[in-house]
Parts: sequence; C-alpha cells; structure tokens
Amino acid sequence: MSNNSTQRQKEIYKVTLSGSIVNLLLVIFKFLAGIIGNSAAMIADAIHSLSDFITDIIVIAFVRIAGKPEDKSHNYGHGKYETLATAIIGTVLLFVGTSIFINSAKSIIVFCNGKPIEAPGILALAAAFISIVSKEILYQYTIYKGRKINSKAVIANAWHHRSDALSSVGTLIGIGGAIFLGKSWRVLDPIAALIVSLFIIKVSIQLIKPCIDELLEKSLPKETEEKILSIILSFPQISSPHHLRTRHIGNNIAIEIHIRMDGTMTLKEAHDITKQIEQSLKEEFGKETHIGIHMEPKN
Repeated sequence: MSNNSTQRQKEIYKVTLSGSIVNLLLVIFKFLAGIIGNSAAMIADAIHSLSDFITDIIVIAFVRIAGKPEDKSHNYGHGKYETLATAIIGTVLLFVGTSIFINSAKSIIVFCNGKPIEAPGILALAAAFISIVSKEILYQYTIYKGRKINSKAVIANAWHHRSDALSSVGTLIGIGGAIFLGKSWRVLDPIAALIVSLFIIKVSIQLIKPCIDELLEKSLPKETEEKILSIILSFPQISSPHHLRTRHIGNNIAIEIHIRMDGTMTLKEAHDITKQIEQSLKEEFGKETHIGIHMEPKN
C-alpha cells in the first residue's frame, strides 16, 4: 500500500471514529431523554442516531478492505468495497427516511381522527437542541475531511450526520410546539418529522444512484473522456485514439484505449511514449488510476 493510501485510510479512520463516539453518546442521551421526557419523537430520533452509529462501523470496516492493494483475486484492487459501503449507508438512510415518513403519516391520521397526542417534557426539547448543534458540527468536520481526502464513503457519512441534524430540527419544532402551544399544536411533531423524512429520502437517493452507476460500469462523464483524449493527442506521435473505455473503481478510475503510432518505431520508443502518456494521465486523474493502452501501427 502506498504512503498516500495509508495516510488516506488513517484520515478516514480518524474522522469516522470521532463521529462514532459522538453518535454513541447521542444515542444513549436521546434514548434516556425520550423515555424520561415521554417523547416518542425523541425516541425515533435516537433510533436515527443509532443508524448513524451503525454506518460509522460500516465505513471503518469497509474502508480497511478498500485500501488493500491488488491481489490475485482482485486485479483492479478493492476500491469498490468503499462504493459498497456508500451504497449501504444510502440504503440505511432510505430505510430510516421511509420509516419516519410512514410513522409520521400514521400519527397525523390518528390526530385528525380525534385522538390526542401526549405532550413531551423539557428534557426531550433540550436533547433535540443538543443533537442539532453537535450533529451540525460533526457534519461540517466530516464533509470537509471527506472532500479533502476524496472519500465517497466519508462524504456519504457526513450527509448522514446532516440528515440526523435535520431530523432533530423537526423533532425540536414538534416538541417545542407541543410543549408551548398546547394540545391543538401537538400535531406539529409528526408534521415536521414528515417533512424532514422527505429530505432524508432525497439524500439517500443521491447517494445510492452514483453507486449503482459504478457497479453497472457506467462510463465517466463526456467532459472527462474528452480531457483524456486531449491529453493523449497532445503527444505528436499519437494518432486516431479509439475504443476508449472508462469507469470508476471506488475513488479511482480506469482508462483503456487503443492508439496508433508509427509502425517503423522501435518497441522501446513506443513503450517510452506510452509510459509518458500514462504519467500525464496519472498526474491529471491520480496516481492510482488504472491505465491500459493498446498500440497499433498506423502504416
């Protein structure tokens, strides 16, 4: 494993471990606040935080695998394990968001049918506020680190932190309304949760779709492929690049292409040129980029 990969893996562990500690503390605190404060919304919020803690463990487990170098069973490395981790996080988010939506809708229907909703306690309100602040700070820290080290799994986990903060905003509004506005406004709790659940579902789909594209071997964007061709054509010895094939392998990309060169060129000369092309492509797209170049004579 290269020094860059080792350092990247350490950064992922560090940011994820920090998040998991905060999540564990929040889960315990929210459950206690929900039970003592008599708030079903806070208990649901605690379950959401629990799902966040579980995804932290998933990231730590899968990133260790994704950082392994190529071996006989995985000739292209293990990068897609990180993609799988991202897909799992997105799926958990989708499940949580859908569950909150369904439960909230049921509570609204029950309230509309005349059944009162019990008011929560101040401790639940305080727990919601603390959750918002801590999870937003955690989101900002995690998203910064995820973008810095270019980790889709860490970025996905950051959005899970943000979704938890948004869920707590809904909980705060609902609990606050139920406490201070009276019986007629206690329906604010499930209404706010319903709205937040839609945001959670949206984020989950945004996370899952790129993972599906990668697992189905979707090509890189047209702009990226055009950049690849322009780099190759910047070498005057190359003509007619064709059969370009591209795809993602975790956070890295794979490039395979056929090129034409002077047929009278020696094998060493042709090899040296292709090595220069590979170096230029890796400078643009990263040192771990997989490159396969097939040479053909043009005469």
